[in-house]
Amino acid sequence: MTTAAEPQSLLLQVLDPAHRADPYPYYRRIREHGPVQLPENNLTVFSSFAHCEEVLTHPASCSDRLKSTVAQRMVADGAAARPFGEPGFLFLDPPDHTRLRRLVSKAFVPKVIRALEPDIAALVDSLLRDADGGFEVISGLAYPLPVAVICRLLGVPLEDEPQFSAASALLAQSLDPFVSVTGSAGDGFEERIEAGLWLREYLRGLIARRRRDPGEDLMSGLIHVEESGDQLTEEEIVATCNLLLIAGHETTVNLIANATLALLRHPQQWAALAADPGRVGPVIEETLRYDPPVQLVGRIAGEDMTIGGERSDGGNGTGGVSIPKGDNMLLLLAAAHRDPQLADRPDEFDPDRETIRHLGFGKGPHFCLGAPLARLEATVALTALVSRFPDAEPAAEPTYKQNVTLRGMAELQLAL
Repeated sequence: MTTAAEPQSLLLQVLDPAHRADPYPYYRRIREHGPVQLPENNLTVFSSFAHCEEVLTHPASCSDRLKSTVAQRMVADGAAARPFGEPGFLFLDPPDHTRLRRLVSKAFVPKVIRALEPDIAALVDSLLRDADGGFEVISGLAYPLPVAVICRLLGVPLEDEPQFSAASALLAQSLDPFVSVTGSAGDGFEERIEAGLWLREYLRGLIARRRRDPGEDLMSGLIHVEESGDQLTEEEIVATCNLLLIAGHETTVNLIANATLALLRHPQQWAALAADPGRVGPVIEETLRYDPPVQLVGRIAGEDMTIGGERSDGGNGTGGVSIPKGDNMLLLLAAAHRDPQLADRPDEFDPDRETIRHLGFGKGPHFCLGAPLARLEATVALTALVSRFPDAEPAAEPTYKQNVTLRGMAELQLAL
């Protein structure tokens, strides 16, 4: 029998860095418990696929943190409303989200992504060229590839990439739900604030240079994009580039690394991909389900809501969960992806399963704009890695970063 304290205890165990290598037993227990409501924290936690999907597509679900009761209370107590500056459109609601996404998408068209493939292939080849005897996947491939791609997209000079990537790593930690769940800003909060300020000032300088000397990069495109007389302001360009850096870089690092680890732990799948590069698509989609780069996302109830009632195709049989206006909702996507209602043998990595469904790129109005780029980078990186090193094996157990939301490895050593 579940005690009253157990749901909160399970949630804290998911957040505990000691469990970062394998949080899935805790996700399973939370999912089996059903929705967790912590009224004193103004928080409801969903972990089934049906519930998470419904929240993501519900018209009353909001992404702007300032609409939450917790954030409003903190601001009333003197906290900064936007400690990291103006948010990217991922953290805004219509009509602001709709307008910004429409303008940004004009500079993020498929032909731009397709044109990157030769450069991505050349980058991967250069990263793998000197591997001999051993290879560290994170620092050797998964990390430098996406940061180089996003820097080239934004027109960041090569010599600035190390500082740029360091700021990205720090800011990725700001997505963790420590404030809403534990009431603590977490260690390194001031360091993340400083990284955010540095990055915004850097981007403003880059915008000024691109205004004087536009190029073919995405930054120049964002400056000049226009629709019916509407343009992006400088602050909107800064916030968008900030978002693209974190969402487009850290998540792709995790996707490449998580897929590599899953393949290594299933040698028959590694060998099958080495023999048939055409299998890479299902490998990527199954990784997004089995070990997603984004483990959880947050939403806010824009009005009183009921989740799991008549609109739900799954639910927990309770007749629906009521969420008061302003309450936070935490969606445990990593738990939802292993829901037995979603897939047979959900805890098995199987790219050959007949249907692969996931919320790895979100769903609804916030579906990831950079999904095609992430898939392209992972496709090129994985096919090159397994074809070049068909007999690779894990040299040691991987180590993990502290990040909860963008859970990912710090090190993954291969024996070649």
